[in-house]
Amino acid sequence: MRKVNNLIKVVCITLLCFSIAKVSAQTIEPSANYRFGGGLLIDVGDGSTLVGPHVKYFFTPNHAGEGAVLFGSGATYLQALYNYNMNFADVSGLGWYVGAGPSVGFGNSTTAFYIIGALGLEYKVPSAPFALSFDWRPRFYIDDNYSDFIAPRFGIGLRYTFN
Repeated sequence: MRKVNNLIKVVCITLLCFSIAKVSAQTIEPSANYRFGGGLLIDVGDGSTLVGPHVKYFFTPNHAGEGAVLFGSGATYLQALYNYNMNFADVSGLGWYVGAGPSVGFGNSTTAFYIIGALGLEYKVPSAPFALSFDWRPRFYIDDNYSDFIAPRFGIGLRYTFN
C-alpha cells in the first residue's frame, strides 16, 4: 500500500509541474540559447554530496535531455532527466526549467532506484560559452522493502556550451 501511495505522489507532482509549465509558457519565450553543453554537476542536500560530469542536449528549443554520472560516499549514480525549458522575456540568457527522470545508484553492495524531479534556473552567459544552473532536485527512493521522499536536494551546474 505504501508503494501505491508513493506512486500517486510521484504522478501528482509530475502533473503539477507540467501544468505550471503550460500556464507559464504563455508569458515567456522559447529557450535554447545553445544546443549542447557539458560540464560539472554538484548535487547537495540531505545525505551525501555528489559530484560528477553532466551533459544537456536540446532536442528542440524547449525540450532537452540531461544526463549525469555522480560520485559520492562510495557510490555511483546514473541520472537521465527530461527538461522543459523556457526563457524569461526580460532577461537575456536567463531561463527556467522543470523536468523529471530516473536514477540508479550503485554502492555499498546495494542498488537503489530513484525518480528525480528538477525545478530550476539556468543562465547562459550571452557573451561567453558558459551556462550556470541551480535547481531543486527532490527524489523518490524506491525499493522492494522501503521507499522514501527526499525533498532537500539541490543541484549546482556549470557547463561549457556549443551551438
